[in-house]
Amino acid sequence: MRGEVGRHGVEGEGAGALSDAGPEDGAELARVRQPVATLEDRAGGWRLLGGGGHVHGERNPEAGFTVAPVSGIDVPTGGGEGGLSPTGPLARVRLAVSDIKLAHSVFAMPFALLGAVMAAEAVPGGLGAGALAAAIGLVVVCMVLARTWAMLVNRLADRGFDAENPRTARRVFASGRLGAGQGWTIAMGCGVLFVGAAGLFWPVLGNPWPLLLAVPVLAWIALYSYTKRFTALCHVFLGGALAASPLAAAIALNPQALGEQAALWLLAGMVVCWVAGFDIIYALQDLEFDRERGLKSVPARLGASGGIWVSRGLHAAAFGLLVGAWAVDPRFGWIMLMGVLLVGGLLVLEHAILAKRGKAGLDMAFFTVNGVVSVVLGLCGIVDVLV
Repeated sequence: MRGEVGRHGVEGEGAGALSDAGPEDGAELARVRQPVATLEDRAGGWRLLGGGGHVHGERNPEAGFTVAPVSGIDVPTGGGEGGLSPTGPLARVRLAVSDIKLAHSVFAMPFALLGAVMAAEAVPGGLGAGALAAAIGLVVVCMVLARTWAMLVNRLADRGFDAENPRTARRVFASGRLGAGQGWTIAMGCGVLFVGAAGLFWPVLGNPWPLLLAVPVLAWIALYSYTKRFTALCHVFLGGALAASPLAAAIALNPQALGEQAALWLLAGMVVCWVAGFDIIYALQDLEFDRERGLKSVPARLGASGGIWVSRGLHAAAFGLLVGAWAVDPRFGWIMLMGVLLVGGLLVLEHAILAKRGKAGLDMAFFTVNGVVSVVLGLCGIVDVLV
């Protein structure tokens, strides 16, 4: 069954069932930006294939959505609690998680694993294979939950600004596909699960510190989402949030490691500078919007050129701290050195791409290059410590 959506409802075959639906039938209203849309009945659920005007569609409990937008079509709606909101809790979680790109955990995960291995290797008598595997598994679970919590808080805190920014207007909370209440419920659920996972280090390793520090960690990594309102140093706060990864993982496996291994602190410092540097690059695309809304960022304050130079300085500092971490830890040898040198080359490449291609090169400079930086460094460090 197919029908054309005009400016006054659905026209064509099957239009009557939709256009005649009223509030008593569970009808919902969506605003679409394109001139014409086509609705198609697939497995009992309406799919929006493209278009504009006003769409009236009946809620279909089996389909899960009132009207499900095809990926890539901007369908902002009002209300959030209704509109295009999924009807099932799992559908809501999937929609929320799809908006924060779990694959981007690659930026922090390798550093957490490296910090865990560095700390575990120094445990007197060593950890048994079973305990080590369980602990590493818990680190991974905690990392995913913590990042999901932090990103959901970020999306919720910024949903008003995101709705006004053409670049971010399609995000699920900004568009109203999920309401704030639904989002906070999912975020709090992730936070509770994080605390529970952190608490498991106590029975597994006899270490209560992860449980004691779980809530402060959640507060720390959520703070960044609000810093853009009052300081251009928001990029440094983001770096500090990700820098907690190797330190928190080290505490989870061997709290004494923080007092014994200077390399852990140098590595965390490297993460602060590295992340702050590439976040400044990312902020270039919102320079004018941030200025118009009074939001703080280095590019908004210093301009694009000034922001790029600050980013270069931060990445130079990150490389210096990384060299320092390699130099002070005797477990790091030629494998880690190769990783350090490769990371230095990648940081130079990142800025070369930006200089040559400008904003057109942001995806490669921000996501691809920095993802490789994290994976290379984490892998080389872990191999060097264990071999």
